[in-house]
Amino acid sequence: MPPVSESEGAFRPHAVDTGPPPTGHGPPLLLVHGWGADGEDWTPLLPSLAPRHRVLVPDLPGHGRSPARLDRCSPRAAAADLAAWLRASGVGPVVAVGHSLGGQVVTALAVEHPGLVRSVVSVAAAYGGDAAEAGRLPAEQAALRRAGTAWAVGFVRGAFTGDGPPGLRERHERLMAAMDPEVLFRYREAMYLTPDAFGLRPASEAYLRRRRCPVLAVHNSAAAAAWERATLRDARSRVVLWEGLGHYLHEERPAELAALIRDWSGIG
Repeated sequence: MPPVSESEGAFRPHAVDTGPPPTGHGPPLLLVHGWGADGEDWTPLLPSLAPRHRVLVPDLPGHGRSPARLDRCSPRAAAADLAAWLRASGVGPVVAVGHSLGGQVVTALAVEHPGLVRSVVSVAAAYGGDAAEAGRLPAEQAALRRAGTAWAVGFVRGAFTGDGPPGLRERHERLMAAMDPEVLFRYREAMYLTPDAFGLRPASEAYLRRRRCPVLAVHNSAAAAAWERATLRDARSRVVLWEGLGHYLHEERPAELAALIRDWSGIG
């Protein structure tokens, strides 16, 4: 699987950059949101992280306030674009943190641009899909193509438990409803169904084993946690299991995740 080259012409995402930390000297952090979301997902974590770290929080292409690039709506292309942006910004190596689709993006960043990544934190990452998920995907993509954001809103509605923070589900429904359905379709296709996708097993297993840096994986599923543990190569890597939560772990437990990231930032 060859690397995806960085695109010609600089891509500058809309991003929050907290700048040099007022205290402490932790490594810079890159926080990457998931499919149909935006960088504001991470806002609750910033007060805990910014005092010790420079924190960069981009909106992925076609999400939030970053323009769409329909020819590059894939995790690997997004990673290449972020790599070019980090180099242009003079930032790195980073602790690369990604949720869902963002977990694929930071994994691709670590595999294909290893000099920019100190370690990875994946949060409910969108890889490791099993045979049942593989069987559902073609019909789901057809429904997304047919119904557009209405299907996507229904999909994200099912990603929550009944105990999440007030307004969280409604926020993500609003974000999803405002998305360009073509952007949603292309990212999801590239995550799972294109020849270079690594969202489904066994492609996930082969690709994740190429991560040479330490990995902290946070899951809400015991089965997913056990599966990812078997892919880890660095002895410093670890898996954390938070059962009983929905898909948006970083927003359901922002304080706990920020503490994990702060502790983890010294690894590697």
